[in-house]
Amino acid sequence: MTASVVITGMGVVTPAGCRLDEFWAVLRAGRSTAAELTGMRLDEHKVRIGCRVRGFEDLDVLGAKEARRLDPFARYGVAAALQAHADAGLPSVDKDRAAIVIGNAVGGRRTSDDETRNFHIGGPAKVNPLMPLINMPNAAAAALSMRLGWRGPALTIASTCASGADSIGYARMLLRTGQADVVLAGGCESIMTEVTLAAFGNLNAVTTSRNDTPVIASRPFDKDRDGFVMGEGAGFVVLERADDARARGARLYAEIAGYAATSDAFHLSMPASDGAGAVAAMSRAIAGAGLEPRDIVHVNAHGTSTPHNDRAEAVALHKVFGPDGPPVTSSKGVIGHLIGAAGSVELIATVMAMRESVVPPTANHEHLEPGMRIDVVHGSPRNVASGPALSNSFGFGGHNACLVVKPV
Repeated sequence: MTASVVITGMGVVTPAGCRLDEFWAVLRAGRSTAAELTGMRLDEHKVRIGCRVRGFEDLDVLGAKEARRLDPFARYGVAAALQAHADAGLPSVDKDRAAIVIGNAVGGRRTSDDETRNFHIGGPAKVNPLMPLINMPNAAAAALSMRLGWRGPALTIASTCASGADSIGYARMLLRTGQADVVLAGGCESIMTEVTLAAFGNLNAVTTSRNDTPVIASRPFDKDRDGFVMGEGAGFVVLERADDARARGARLYAEIAGYAATSDAFHLSMPASDGAGAVAAMSRAIAGAGLEPRDIVHVNAHGTSTPHNDRAEAVALHKVFGPDGPPVTSSKGVIGHLIGAAGSVELIATVMAMRESVVPPTANHEHLEPGMRIDVVHGSPRNVASGPALSNSFGFGGHNACLVVKPV
């Protein structure tokens, strides 16, 4: 029988806080973290709001020299991963069999923009020679492996908004196939720059109508939604085989019971309206966990707050679960869309909800779009029975990744 894989440590760096208890408290209360963005020249931009990381300076996990050599996305990733590592209480490990799998969609966007500006202002001599190393998407995995001295696989997965979930799914496969004994897995992202915000605004992917009222801007599945709010951050978990974790007396948060990934093969930015790829990913993840759809107690939806994505996901959820499906929530109403970190942070939210038998509300959701046949939790948290839960991540390019967790 293939070994089961469990979570023994978790760590977050998010707009809702940089510690698990802070993050969960804000999420459970359904308090939006969106605010006006300062420190950038956004007067001519269509979007001037976002969900920025809060409380990072209090973590004190990176030295000044190390921080200078990392783009913010990698700083967030290393910090969240070190939190998870400490939370797991890992003893000395065989460093040749300790692996790292990180999801990231864009790499060092802020470094790229800053150095491009330096080039145009001061010429070639003003460009940081370390830019290619700071900018590379695998910088976080490299930095973390050096920090811990882990010599197993140190991989970076790029599947846009599904990257964080895919990293955890791949890490699970490394453990189940015996290629590693412990894995740090998660996603990290920080792309809120003037150029990126302009691009997403011109793409009409982000909300542009609520710059003056940012706290109500992200409203997943609501009939008045008009786009997502950009977020940033990181979420990491420590994964081990269940037998190994129990043998060392580790705290077991949850089992990663199922994982599946599919592609829509349809469009660069829009999901297939029939939700076929999402249906396949959800169904395979649930079946892979040895479960039926009726066994799922709640769903942490991808729920971006964009018209097309929410509509397609609602269709897919109804196809998988039928008219009496489980309660659905989206964390993005609170923390915005963390892109490559979304799947891992939301998986952690799913685990917290499962452990406490309560589903957080979907912030700002007031009226379900007519025609959607799903049960969106809103207004206040909802108590549910403890049981298996599903976390969805669907990315630009048609990437779909679904994770099923269950109690241990």
